[in-house]
Amino acid sequence: MAIYIDEKTKVLVQGITGNQGAFHTKQMLAYGTRVVAGTSPGKGGQEVEGVPVFDTAEEAVEARGANASVIFVPAAFAKDTIFDAIDNGIKTVVAITEGIPVHDAMEIMAFARAHEAVVIGPNTFGVISPGKCKIGIMPNQIYAPGKVGVVARSGTLSYEIAASLTQAGLGQTTVVGMGGDRVVGLSFIDVLKRFQADPETEGVVLIGEIGGRAEEEAAEYIKGMTKPVVAYLAGKAAPPGKRMGHAGAIIERGRGTFDSKVKALEAGGAAVADLPWQVPELLKGRLASAKAGGGETAATRNGNGHGEAGKKKGKK
Repeated sequence: MAIYIDEKTKVLVQGITGNQGAFHTKQMLAYGTRVVAGTSPGKGGQEVEGVPVFDTAEEAVEARGANASVIFVPAAFAKDTIFDAIDNGIKTVVAITEGIPVHDAMEIMAFARAHEAVVIGPNTFGVISPGKCKIGIMPNQIYAPGKVGVVARSGTLSYEIAASLTQAGLGQTTVVGMGGDRVVGLSFIDVLKRFQADPETEGVVLIGEIGGRAEEEAAEYIKGMTKPVVAYLAGKAAPPGKRMGHAGAIIERGRGTFDSKVKALEAGGAAVADLPWQVPELLKGRLASAKAGGGETAATRNGNGHGEAGKKKGKK
């Protein structure tokens, strides 16, 4: 099974008449996504790539039955646009927009929780369930249906690793971009729980980076997972106090360092790759061990819960 989106998902593109909205609508349609409507205030009645445009989400939901939304509007208008979607019954919102003001983002997440909606992002590449549905800006050709779940903070790294997985014969159930802004709608744990519960996902790839404590918190959850997890972390050479690309990718007051995240993930039972293209090989090994081990937790599968590092130390 896919998580968050599947072949039945009906997508609303908010900001469909802009350059980015129109371009990526075409790409999503080419992938087979059911894009049923778009919104652009004052442009209702138009069409983009054959998709009808409405002035509001209320009109789009009522006329076309949309149940997921993707946001291609400037940051200043993102809060009102997302509120419009959620307030009209949209339960999955993919916020591509980068740089939404922090207080706006906090209000968005509180509003989403109150309405039991999921916000993926902001500043995300989106979410894709290969062969079923794509909502976002990722390249169409690098994904393949399969048994591996992927959750990432970094878009470009996720593309590289997804392509490597596909080339190695490891297709994906769903690939989720958490987003790179300071305040985002999903944590690693939120997505890991979905993958753990999904009967078709056999293994998970976690793509993290420096800054914050999301990876350390995920490591605690990974300890109890029955599915193997392989991680890759960006930012090994990043100096403290310098933001590396994403707003959340910054080491502050000694927290969120590369070494602390690797140590936590390995202690939780995840294998941590040194280089992106090592991920498929590590995952194949973990999947084979998981099948032989009969569904043990990550920690018990590695004896003392110290991942690859722990196993190497044990050999000395």
